Amino acid sequence: MTNDVLSNNSIPALNADFSIGGMLLKMGKITPQDAERILRLQKERGIRFGEAAESLGLVSAADINYVLSKQFAYPYLMDGRGDFSESLVAAYDPFSINVEKYRAIRSQLMLYWFTQGKKSLTFSSVYEGDDTSDLVANLGVVFSQLGEKTLIIDANLDNPRQNRIFNIKSSSGLSDILAGRVSDYSSAITRLAEFEHLSILSSGTIPPNPRELLGRGFLKQFIATIGSEYDAILVDAPAFDRHAEPLSVASATEGVVLLAKRHVSKANDLTKVVEQLSNIRVPVVGTVLTEN
Repeated sequence: MTNDVLSNNSIPALNADFSIGGMLLKMGKITPQDAERILRLQKERGIRFGEAAESLGLVSAADINYVLSKQFAYPYLMDGRGDFSESLVAAYDPFSINVEKYRAIRSQLMLYWFTQGKKSLTFSSVYEGDDTSDLVANLGVVFSQLGEKTLIIDANLDNPRQNRIFNIKSSSGLSDILAGRVSDYSSAITRLAEFEHLSILSSGTIPPNPRELLGRGFLKQFIATIGSEYDAILVDAPAFDRHAEPLSVASATEGVVLLAKRHVSKANDLTKVVEQLSNIRVPVVGTVLTEN
């Protein structure tokens, strides 16, 4: 916002940087002349600034929602911003009915897990290709929207997705920390400016020995070390059908959430996974059932 706009006595309602009008000006969505038209209509009809601006056709509902999200510290991205994957619907379309399922899962986890003093959860699936990474990414966003300081860890060391979802360019990540190639772990964690409370630890350099790296017990030590810095640590793990790593990842966290697909996931396979986790004394917190 420029000083010229602030000094214009004809638009006194725009003096606050975080007023809707002030933010729309700063974004270039309206001009000072537009603001005067909006304010006149606002006064005539006794309506809100955003409602007046939208009724004049100067801004869209998406513009108003974006500004409101900034006012209420609710991370939300307009189309084209952030250059993230379109699968990140909790960021790009947070008011849609599709995102309600993520909020419902968040609410249950908050009530039955994180408010009980727990910090970490592994997310995995019975079969490869069950979109666990999308679930973790969107849950990370909705947790951050709640104001929870959240860390997503990508433990898919040989087939990572979180770096692609969040467009992370850093070459260092979890594998480099576990292999002792990075002494300062904070340098490998990406803090996303678009989301005030969300950070990502990508998988890092693809190693030749992911099973051995995850099986050494260093991941559990690492999560214990950083636990005090976050409210929620969500670990994206490989599927159980093709990997041995999920058990190592699960043993490093306090519990597991399993993803299953309706009419695809077989009850016997799901039971086997639950038994495997029970054998290493890691509780299954719940199962997320999705459609094909």
